[in-house]
This record gives sequence, structure tokens and C-alpha cells, in this order.
Amino acid sequence: MDNLTITNYTLLVEGLKVAPQSSYPVFILLLLVYVFIMVSNIGLIVLISTEKNLHHPMHFLFCNLPLNDIIGTNVILPRLMQDMLRDSSERYISYAECVVQAYFVHLFAIACHYVLIIMAFDRYVAICNPLRYTAIMTNKMVVKLSASAWGLSIFMVSILLGLTIRLSRCRSYIENPFCDNASLFKLSCESVIINNIFGMVYSVIVFTLSLGSLFVTYGKIASVCITSKNKSLNSKAIKTCSTHIAVYLIMFISCASFIFLHRVPEYSDTRKLASIMFHIVPPGLNPLVYGFQTKEIRQKFVKYLCRK
Repeated sequence: MDNLTITNYTLLVEGLKVAPQSSYPVFILLLLVYVFIMVSNIGLIVLISTEKNLHHPMHFLFCNLPLNDIIGTNVILPRLMQDMLRDSSERYISYAECVVQAYFVHLFAIACHYVLIIMAFDRYVAICNPLRYTAIMTNKMVVKLSASAWGLSIFMVSILLGLTIRLSRCRSYIENPFCDNASLFKLSCESVIINNIFGMVYSVIVFTLSLGSLFVTYGKIASVCITSKNKSLNSKAIKTCSTHIAVYLIMFISCASFIFLHRVPEYSDTRKLASIMFHIVPPGLNPLVYGFQTKEIRQKFVKYLCRK
């Protein structure tokens, strides 16, 4: 099989390796996690959309985060749980479906960075230029920021996957719980040095850009807080910035571990677990850390529960 060039076929996915006696408990656990992630993230979007008191630029920009979490969870968990109920020799997926899954896997990963960057910009304007906040963060600006984050993500992921699908294929086994770009270009017997270089360079650029924007914006916010004697401003800044940093660190550590371990073959099992956790931990914690730690959202949520 490895010596033949194949143009159209069905792939076999490794899936999640669990002992037969543990498959159903793990399936139930993943199902509960999936339901929690979907309910919490969809609930936040509905709450912000329906409550007029939450119609602020900060909350509208925040909606990009649960939307991205929904995409990242849906592209992985349903298929992963479905494969768990199948024998390892029957976990088939078409090449086209695999490419689509890989596309949204990387869209989720890259969009995380850009969404958090535009949210950091919003916090910077709100704390460092409070008198000009309403003039700067208009509805038009919110749309522009959101569109730029998603547009840039879509464009770069299209290039990433475009470099992969141009390759001929001589293998049919995805050595990963799900499809991603690296697993796809490993199906080829051609040189994949361009794919590796582009993937690593772009990963470094994205990480540098997101970390740089975080340091710059929060450095300026810190300087304003230090020079300001307004206790109310400082308290608000610490609370909003700490939740944003917590969400960023969760995403950054999960994503960095996944990318780094893909280049270290001896830690294959650890990498596979990290790749799954990247699609579970941030989407599960983001609504708790960022959504329910925001005073206005928490109050509306509690009020809604009490009314019910």
C-alpha cells in the first residue's frame, strides 16, 4: 500500500485508544462533557443576544469565543464518540470528510488567538481611554474586529490545507484520534518540508502576535492602574484582565503542547491525549472563567434561573 500512489480512497482513523471495558464509561464521560460545553456556550450566546442590558461591545466581542468553542467541540467529539462504539478496524472516513474536519480543527485553533487579541484590544480601550470608549468601540468597529479575526483565520487555514491537498497520497491510515493537517500530509510519500516549514513558521507568528499583543495591551493597562489612584478603575481592571489572561493561558498551554508534541514521535500517546484535551478543556472552562466571572452576565444568569 505504501508504495502506491492513491488519488481517491477511504481512510482509516486510529480514533481514541481505550480498553474495551472502559469504552462505555469513557463514552458517557465524553457525552456529558459535550452536553455541558454545548449548553453553556449556546446559553451564553442566547443570553447576550436576548438581554438588551448586555448589548455592549465587550459582550458582542465575547460572543466570538463561545461560537468558536462550539465549532471546535462539534468538529471533534461527535465523531470521536461515534468511533469509540466501532471496532478499530471499522473507523473509516472519506478523504473529503477528513479534509473538512482538519480544516475546522485548525480554524478553531487559530481563531482562538485572534478572538482573544481583539478582546484584549477592547479591554485596553475601556481602561486606558474610557472617555473615548463609546466613540471608538462602535457597532461598526465590533463588526470590523470580528470579521478581521475570522477572515484572517479562514485565509491562513485555507493556505495551510491547500499545501496539503496538493500532495499525492500513498497511505490510508490516520495515526491520530481525528484528522488534522499533519496527519494528512503524513499520508504522502512526497517531500513535506514545505508543509512543515509553513506550519511551524505560521505557528510561531501566531503565538508571537498573540503574546505580543497581550504584553503590550496589558502592559499599558498596568501602567495606567499604577499611575491612577482610582480604586474602582483598578479593581475593574484587575478583575476583567485576570479572567482574560486565565482564558488565554488555558488556550495557549493546550495549543502549544499539541503543536510541540506533534514533532516528537516518542511522545505520540501524550500528543494524542493533548490534542483531544485542547478541544475539551478551553471550551469547557471558557464559559466558567470568562462568562460567569463577568458580573453582568452572572447577574442575568442567576436572575434567569431564579425566575425559572
